[in-house]
Amino acid sequence: MRIPVVDTLPAAFQRTAAIAPGAVALRTPGDGVTLTWGDYANRVRAVAAGLAGLGVRRGDTVALMMSNRVEFYPLEVGAQHLGATAFSVYNTLAPAQLAHVLGNAGARVAICEPKYAAALAAAGTGLEHIVCVDEAPEGALSVSDLLAAASDDFDFETTWRSVRPDDVATLIYTSGTTGAPKGVETTHAALLFQVAGIAEVLGIEFGDTITSFMPTAHIADRLTALYVQEVLGTQVTCVGDATQIAAALVDLRPTVWGAVPRVWEKLAAAIEFRVAGEPDETRRTAMRWALSVAAARSEFLLAGEPVPAEVAAEWTRADELVLSGIRAALGLDRVRWALSGAAPIPPRTLGFFAGLGVPIAEIWGMSELACICSVSHPRDAKLGTVGKLLPGMESRRGEDGELHVRGPLVMKGYRGMPDRTAEAVDADGWLHTGDIVDIDTEGYLTVVDRKKEMIINAAGKNISPTNVENAIKAATPLIGAIAVIGDGRPYNTALIVLDAESVEPYARTHGLPDASPAALAIDPTVVSAIEAGVAQGNTALSRVEQVKRFRILPTFWEAGSDEVTLTLKLKRRIIAEKYAAEIAELYAPAIEPSAPSAG
Repeated sequence: MRIPVVDTLPAAFQRTAAIAPGAVALRTPGDGVTLTWGDYANRVRAVAAGLAGLGVRRGDTVALMMSNRVEFYPLEVGAQHLGATAFSVYNTLAPAQLAHVLGNAGARVAICEPKYAAALAAAGTGLEHIVCVDEAPEGALSVSDLLAAASDDFDFETTWRSVRPDDVATLIYTSGTTGAPKGVETTHAALLFQVAGIAEVLGIEFGDTITSFMPTAHIADRLTALYVQEVLGTQVTCVGDATQIAAALVDLRPTVWGAVPRVWEKLAAAIEFRVAGEPDETRRTAMRWALSVAAARSEFLLAGEPVPAEVAAEWTRADELVLSGIRAALGLDRVRWALSGAAPIPPRTLGFFAGLGVPIAEIWGMSELACICSVSHPRDAKLGTVGKLLPGMESRRGEDGELHVRGPLVMKGYRGMPDRTAEAVDADGWLHTGDIVDIDTEGYLTVVDRKKEMIINAAGKNISPTNVENAIKAATPLIGAIAVIGDGRPYNTALIVLDAESVEPYARTHGLPDASPAALAIDPTVVSAIEAGVAQGNTALSRVEQVKRFRILPTFWEAGSDEVTLTLKLKRRIIAEKYAAEIAELYAPAIEPSAPSAG
């Protein structure tokens, strides 16, 4: 679609809000809360006036700390209209992390839910005002107080028109697999280039529907549910509890949708569990047949080969009888295309949904590139690749295979860290991404792994742990996380953590009385199932990549824990240190097993 020429987010929002003022822009599941574009625009004007009355000016920083809710949007967009840098804080940050982020950002005002007010006040970073949605505790302002601070002579039009394309629109704090999070400065110009690029490739229309359920501090949610909305006019359904996303999908039936790989894996696992647990034998047989047909179709799609006519015909019949009903039950029957990003998605998962009739485009990007740098429309995609670079971006590969990228998406820098910025972006403007990639003759990118995470085993072989982990995770829904060990070792081993959402139905189906991770980690039935999954995953790997021994840990790894970042990336160094004893046992005695075994 053709994107209107605007140079800032406020200019984009003002244009979009005027298209259909009576249309619903924001809602919650079941329409418990709705906000039209006209009311949205009025609230943005009021918030901007109120923040100006509190002393917020162009270039100041405003922090937001809340769940996914309708009230977030006018507050964020109102700050943008002052030329302020508005950014979100992860709600689960520890006190020291919260203090670091607020201090580095130089936040003057924080807007939050009441339960976070005390933590913000205790951060000791010199916040001038804390504004609370809902009821404000003592010492904080309410949103009504904020709005009442507006001056009668505030010039809204002149103020938002004074915002410049190179002003910093937001800060995205990296998830911090090593060291303290860095604040990525992203300008209005970069975000507008980003939205225009993905709209050109994917096609997004006014009124398209999508959800906001990932943390608003994550660039993926900010892009797809905030910036895309401001520029293109999508309708966003706010899901305050991410565990309720399955029900929200059925309520909304989105036209475009995206999620991180783990969510796609959980949806696939839910379908498989549902089929296995179907009490009616006739229905269960029909569902298994349809999924087998879908799997046959996906094999050709994954291989990049034409689907034979007889397979296509059988899939059409399976779709009419069963698969369309499964899509409807998921709430994905209206989806034109879907996205997966933030981490590599197992090819089996891509193939599962392709066979089901849900086209997923895998994307690649990073916070330092405003989110998405490469993507292809599903009709043009090669499954297993992350598409092609957005128009207007350049790429090259370093001698070690690292991808370097240059163009309008590259960040302005890391806030307050000029030395770290210079390490990431060279003098010629090339961002050194840290990702090892392959690029085929048609320009499709395949991500191998993070440069710093590549394993070099005792024989000097280079191995991608992510590739190994994805192959094994795809073999069984019981695995929630897996960390492959093997650097400098004679063979690969793995620490495996069970999936918190899959174990309960598994335990119930198999008559296991205790679904705690400690009990399941040593249960012979579970150990046998994981052993079979590892063996199956190993069949997709070369001998040197295969996992020879593993340990099931008696715990779950939650987002933001010692082992996993808020964006579900493994903290490999911390894992290696914390589980040093378990890892040592996996290599004692140092005799390579002939088949995968539990350590």
